[in-house]
Formats: sequence, C-alpha cells, structure tokens
Amino acid sequence: MYVIELQHEVDVAGIDTLALERLASRALEAEAVPPPAELSILLADDPTIHELNRTYRDTDAPTDVLSFAQGEGEPFAQPEGAARHLGDVAISVDTARRQAGEYGVALQDELAHLLVHGILHLLGYDHEQPDDAAAMRLQEERLLGRRTTTDGDPRTET
Repeated sequence: MYVIELQHEVDVAGIDTLALERLASRALEAEAVPPPAELSILLADDPTIHELNRTYRDTDAPTDVLSFAQGEGEPFAQPEGAARHLGDVAISVDTARRQAGEYGVALQDELAHLLVHGILHLLGYDHEQPDDAAAMRLQEERLLGRRTTTDGDPRTET
C-alpha cells in the first residue's frame, strides 16, 4: 500500500488532484517500490517554490518541480512494518501553467509530467549526463504512456 499525501497552497480549481494521487501510486508500483511507502506532494505557487529553491538549492529563482528525497543520508529508525517515507515533491502550479501554455498542453498533463519527473528524482533518476537524461525521459514516457516527438519533448504525443 502506498500513502500519497497531496497538499496545496494554491487554488486547485480545475486540477484533478485525485488523478495526480493515482498517478503517483501507479508510478511507485511501476517502479517496483516495495510497499508500504509514503510520498508527500505539494502544489504551491512561484514564491513558495522560489523560497524552497533558494533555501535548499542555493538557486535564487522559482522552478517547476523540486524533489526532496528521504533516502539520502543516514536512514531513520522505523518500527517494523512502518511505511518508508520516500520524500517530498513540490510543484509550482504557476510555472506549470506557463509551461502548459508554452508546450500547448493541458495544465493537468503538465502537472502529471512534473509529478512523474519529481518522483523519478526521489527514486534516484537524474538528468545531469546525456545517458542519464535519456533513461529518465524514457521512464517518464513509459509512466505517462506517451511517446516523444522528434524534438524529444514527452508532453506531445506522436
């Protein structure tokens, strides 16, 4: 069983938060994350993401998605059978809305893409090197059920 806790600090009218929670569970299952496991998702605005980015990444700008993995460093002591907290994914709805417009996709689809991207980071995927970026993009495509176009952007289907 996966425990997905989605919180929001922004108006989520028009956003299917239950679909995002279901997507998160499907992604964890597809990635063979052993249950029980817990994941926190925050839908926030640009100022909140900007502050998180400045505080934790020394980057003085908003971004679309941040991932804070709990699997890094020394493990926390947990009672047997307790859900392992995988970490937190924070998504800027403001930035997602702008990007959805730029890419010509629905806001829900952009949020889904950012959520999957953030979850993959929690699970150890990275995109610093070209081979790693390609592997991460393939996983995103697989989890979102999309294929990339010739420009390599998984937000558009062929």
